[in-house]
Amino acid sequence: MAPKHPQDAVYEASISSRESFWTEQASKLHWHKKPTRALDIGTKTLKDGTKHPHWTWFPGGEISTAYNCLDRHVAAGNGDTAAIIWDSPVAGNRGKDGDWKSVKEVYSYKKLLEEVEILAGVLREEGVRKGDVVLIYMPMIPAALIAMLATVRLGACHAVVFGGFSSPALAQRIDSCQPRVIMTASCGIEGAKGAMSYKPLVHEALKRSKFQPGKTLIWQRDQLRWDPVTKEDGERNWQRLVKSARNRGLKAAAVPVKSDDPVYIIYTSGTTGTPKGVLRPAAGHAVGLSLSIPHIFGVRGPGDVMFTASDIGWVVGHSYIVYAPLLVGATTILFEGKPVGTPDASTFWRIVEENKVNVMFTAPTALRAIKLADGDNSFIERIGQRGGLKSLRALFLAGERSEPSIVKMYAHLLEKHGADGAKVVDNWWSSESGSPISSVAMGPALEGRGHAPLPIKPGSAGKPAPGFDVRIVDDDGNEVKQGESGNIVMGIPLGPTAFTTLWNDEDRFYRSYLKRFKGKWVDTGDAGFIDDDGYVSIMSRSDDVINVAAHRFSTVYSSLSHVDGSIEQAITSHPEVAEACVVGIPDSLKGHLPFAFATLGSHDHPHTAIPDDALFKEVQAAVRSQIGGIASLGGMIIGKGMIPKTRSGKTLRRVLRELVENAVHGDFDKEVAVPSTIEDPDVVGVAREKVKQYFEEKGKDLHKATEARAKL
Repeated sequence: MAPKHPQDAVYEASISSRESFWTEQASKLHWHKKPTRALDIGTKTLKDGTKHPHWTWFPGGEISTAYNCLDRHVAAGNGDTAAIIWDSPVAGNRGKDGDWKSVKEVYSYKKLLEEVEILAGVLREEGVRKGDVVLIYMPMIPAALIAMLATVRLGACHAVVFGGFSSPALAQRIDSCQPRVIMTASCGIEGAKGAMSYKPLVHEALKRSKFQPGKTLIWQRDQLRWDPVTKEDGERNWQRLVKSARNRGLKAAAVPVKSDDPVYIIYTSGTTGTPKGVLRPAAGHAVGLSLSIPHIFGVRGPGDVMFTASDIGWVVGHSYIVYAPLLVGATTILFEGKPVGTPDASTFWRIVEENKVNVMFTAPTALRAIKLADGDNSFIERIGQRGGLKSLRALFLAGERSEPSIVKMYAHLLEKHGADGAKVVDNWWSSESGSPISSVAMGPALEGRGHAPLPIKPGSAGKPAPGFDVRIVDDDGNEVKQGESGNIVMGIPLGPTAFTTLWNDEDRFYRSYLKRFKGKWVDTGDAGFIDDDGYVSIMSRSDDVINVAAHRFSTVYSSLSHVDGSIEQAITSHPEVAEACVVGIPDSLKGHLPFAFATLGSHDHPHTAIPDDALFKEVQAAVRSQIGGIASLGGMIIGKGMIPKTRSGKTLRRVLRELVENAVHGDFDKEVAVPSTIEDPDVVGVAREKVKQYFEEKGKDLHKATEARAKL
């Protein structure tokens, strides 16, 4: 019998020998107090008496993530190694000839440690203590990463909110996490559009929120300042506080926390429209990431460079811009810009060439944008032909399903221009998991044992990653046969990087993830299959959350009285809209876009399926205002009696989603799956006619699928 591939052997050990396997992984980090064991599995009891499984990684331990990311490497003699390279084409001065001059800054581990020590001292003087929450609302600048690390250094917990989010979304998160301090900047820079002031966004959010933080620290940017800084309202000039602290020699040492204390909160869309605060436990986060980055990504330590083209507002940014590269002492690229337009579709490849990037991580959306802007791949070919991509060992994709055509195209380009054996690797994970649940691992190929990575299967997200027991079950929770589709679930416990609860909402944790399968499985909300070789394929969401350019949004309506993240609620806030249903429509650039079906409140409802331009613009403005530009609608159909429901009143979004997906491919008459619980089957026919009318008159040139559907 042939020996197991190293990836398979590591995975098997992580599941079958958890105690010994994870104890060994934990030994690679610095502990202020070593854990008593690797894992405890017990039971939690909710207020209503419901019991469910609960687990704790590395119980009894005390650890500092900041110490492991910084102090440890400086003490080991790697203080001069580059920790962060900031590259911002949008922050640079553009020459008279139109050239973009990118701003660059390099922070060594020694310099980064000093900045984090000082800022942690500032935060301590501003009242931040162990167990407090600090909300970070920042653009992609070094100060944002320093803020994250300084917060964690004090044993506090950060909640990073994407700088492009609207005031209502920010207010909602302020009320949820109740931060001691808000850390923000005077502006963000929106690609070629220029500076966008954060001051009105923060002020409006504070006006909306019931909870009022004591302080707001403002990083002043030259492009657009925050003036005046009003001390009476708790506002502070960040740079002045740091300058004063530096002059006084103020620094803060690392404060260890218990293994299951939170290191951060990250908010993800929920099916009620109210975002869920995913809580990341400190020890599992550090141990799991310090394994995943060398094993899966092949980034091992000093000398390796990782470029994750994401944002710190998303979980990918937390894990693979900030913590994972720093935990192993590698160099991370912090990029402020866009894949196209800053200045063109060569930006990513320029960064790879200039910084000798070994591993790049982005979303399929970015590659689609590059492909649309550079259809013949002239930029990547030109840089590749002069040897500029020879350092690149892998291009990782995640955030949504990567269509096989994208994987194959870039695999061909990397085969020509990348390092020997370079791969394009699709991997699957979530805010809840904190690291890949499945992938093909690049690490075994770098360990000197002569093992190539497992084969890549375009359309698949690889094999389960260490610690994640992935299964496929039917709606009753019974495992299906290999190769059959079903609900993707995970056995308990989840891998160490994953959450074990939600912020201040244990009941919702149970309802959202454990209740459906009676505590036996953790429900991922995804559907797909595992093939005969053990590869996982993600085919769709099994709930009503859609992916837009790798960002997940709730589509459903919430009855809560306050403004929340629901796209449907934003639409129905328009006075003329009585009811709305939002589904994802395939899009060649962003994978999916929100698409609305709306019923107007007027007695003489228009017969046309196409709303007039004024109405659509007003609805679009409501979505942008309440959620943000990233959630903008791809289109809207209006009509009466076209939104199908069950007898109990549940909207059958899957029916409408199938209709628009078929229409994108021109299959207007194709049958869709209609459940027997539908209240009025004739509604489906009405919806079908509305969809057909919309596409024949307007939509056929607007909506393009990511790739052509195979004709069977």
